[in-house]
Amino acid sequence: MLLFNLGIYYLKGGQNFGGGLSVHVGILLVSGMILGPYGALGATVANFLCDMIRGYGPVTAAGSFFFGFAISYLGYKLWYESYSFRPNATRLRLSNTRNVVLFLSIVLFCGLLYSILHGKLFYLTLPETISLNSTIEIRYFLNFINSSFIFGIIGIWISNKIDFAHIPQASKDKPNKKFYQIVGALLVLSILATLIIDSSVQLNNYIVLIELAVLTFLLFVYLKKPITSDMIVNDSKSIPEEIMNLFQLSLLSVIVLGIIISYDHNIITAISNLLPLNVNEVIISMMLLMDILLLIFFIPSLAVLRYVEIKVIEPILSFARIEDFIHENEKIESDGLVEIYSRYISDETEIGTLARSYTDLINFNNNYIENIREIEGEKERIKAELNIAYRIQAANLPKEGIFNEYYSVNGYSQPAKEVGGDFFDYYELDDDHLAIVIGDASGKGVPAAILAMISQVMIKQMLKNTRDPSEILYLLNNQLCENNSESMFITLWIGIYNKTTGKLIFSNAGHNPPLIKENGEFKYLNIDTGLVLGVMEDFDFAREEISLSDEIVLFTDGITDACNNENEMYGEDKLLNFFNEFKSDNGPIRPLLDDIKKFTRDAEQFDDMTLLYLKIKG
Repeated sequence: MLLFNLGIYYLKGGQNFGGGLSVHVGILLVSGMILGPYGALGATVANFLCDMIRGYGPVTAAGSFFFGFAISYLGYKLWYESYSFRPNATRLRLSNTRNVVLFLSIVLFCGLLYSILHGKLFYLTLPETISLNSTIEIRYFLNFINSSFIFGIIGIWISNKIDFAHIPQASKDKPNKKFYQIVGALLVLSILATLIIDSSVQLNNYIVLIELAVLTFLLFVYLKKPITSDMIVNDSKSIPEEIMNLFQLSLLSVIVLGIIISYDHNIITAISNLLPLNVNEVIISMMLLMDILLLIFFIPSLAVLRYVEIKVIEPILSFARIEDFIHENEKIESDGLVEIYSRYISDETEIGTLARSYTDLINFNNNYIENIREIEGEKERIKAELNIAYRIQAANLPKEGIFNEYYSVNGYSQPAKEVGGDFFDYYELDDDHLAIVIGDASGKGVPAAILAMISQVMIKQMLKNTRDPSEILYLLNNQLCENNSESMFITLWIGIYNKTTGKLIFSNAGHNPPLIKENGEFKYLNIDTGLVLGVMEDFDFAREEISLSDEIVLFTDGITDACNNENEMYGEDKLLNFFNEFKSDNGPIRPLLDDIKKFTRDAEQFDDMTLLYLKIKG
C-alpha cells in the first residue's frame, strides 16, 4: 500500500481525490479478500498514513480509514458467504465461471460503495470539492474496479501458489439469516436510492449526512454477520481452473493496456484539443470506454466459458467421481455412478458416448469381477482336489527305504506341479528277489499322474504272475496302447535283483540308462534303449542281465534337465561327476538334491525329479 500509494502519487506529480492513477484503492479490497480482517486493517492503516502525508486533514483521513476498512472486510465477508449457486464456500480461487462472476460482482459492488462513501465524506469535510463530487466518485469507481481486477488476479494467483490466504473458520453461532438478508437488501436499495437522489435533487449537507449515516449503519450491521458456511479446501488442479487462468491472463492484459492508453499524455492531449473536454474529462471518458469495451469482451466470454463448463467440464468432473468408487479387487458400486451418468446417457454428443461407455465399462467390470470370484472359487476347489491327488500319489510311493544285511534301497520324487508323471517303486517279491521300478509319463500334471499311477498298479499286479521284466513291459505296453486317444506315453525301467545270485535282470522302455558302480567308479550302463510304452503294440522288449555287486542309480530326466537362471542344464556329466566325487557312508540322495539346488539357485523347475538308489552290501 505504501509503495503504490505514495510511489505513484509522487511519480505522477501528486493528484488527490481519485485523480490520475489511484491503484492503491484496489489494494484495499484485495488485501481484505486474501488476508481477511488482518489484511484489511494493515492496508487501511497504511492508507491512513499515506493520506496524512498527501495532505488530507485528520478528519478526512480518519473517515477514509473507517470506510476503507469496512469495504475491505466486506469483500472478505461476501466471498465466504453461501449462495444458491454456491452452497459451500471455497478458498479464494478463480477456478470457474461462478467464482469469476462472484469476484466481479464483489469488485463492482464494493467499488460503487467505496466511491459513494468517499464522495459523501469529501462533500462534508472538504466543501471546496462539492462541485467535483460526481467526478471524484467516478474517478474512485473506475480506479477501484480496474486496480482491483489487476491486483486481485495477480494476488489470488500468488496466494494459491504460496498458500498464505486467510481462510475463516465457520462460526458456531446461528445467526438470523432472514435478518441479514433484509439488511443486505436494504444496503443495495440504499445505494440505488443514493444514486437516484444525487442525480435528481440539489444536495446539501443534511441530505448527504443522512445518506452517509444510512449507508454506514447498514454496512456495519451487515459486517457483524458471522461466517457460517462450510469451507471446501481443494488444492488439486482442474480443467476449469486452467481455462480460467488463460481467461484471466487475457483479461489482465486488456485492463493494463486500457490503463496505459487512458493515461498516455499524447493521446489525452490530442483528444482534449479535438473535443471540448478538459484533461480530467478525457481521462474519465477513456477509462469508461475501455471498461465498456472490456465488458463487451468479458460478458460473452464468460457466457461461452459457462456453456463449456455445463456441457463439457461438469460432466467430466462427474465422471471423475468414479475414482471414489473404485477399490482394488472389488466390484464398482454401480448404483451411485449409474445415477450420475444417466443424466448424460441420452446426450448425442461425445459426452453421451462417454457416459454410455462408462456405464458399459462398470457393468462389464462388475461381471468380470463376479466371474473372477467364481473362477477363484473353482480354483480353490481344484487346488483342494489336487492336494488330495498329491497325497494319494505320494501314498503310492514307498514311504521308507529297505535296509537289511544284503542291500539298502531308497528313493525320492518331487513333481514340478501339484502332481506329476514320475514315479519310483521298490518292494521284495520274496525272500530272494527285489523289484525296482522307475517311470516318467509324458506331459505334466494330472494326466501324467493318472498314467503313472495306472502303470504302477498294473506292474504290481503283473509281477504276481511273472518275474520277466521284458514280458511285463510287453503286456503293459499293449494295455496302454488300447484307447490311447491322447497319444500319451511313458518311459519305464524295471529290474529284479536276486540277492542270492547277485544277478540283476532288467528291461528298458525308452528310459535314461542308469548309473552303475564297478571297480570303484560310476559309469552309465550300456543298455538297449527300447521303445516308450503306449505308442506301438506288440513290441518285443530286450531282457538283459548283469552282475550287481556295488551301487546302481536310477533317475528321470528332470534330474539332468534341471536349469539355472542362465538356462544351463545340470546335465549327465555333472551327475556322473557328483557320484564319482561323493564320499560318504550316508545315502547320496539328499546331498545330490542340495547340489542341484545350489546349481539352479532356486530357479523354477518345469519337470518332475525322481531318483532311486540301490546299494549292495558285501
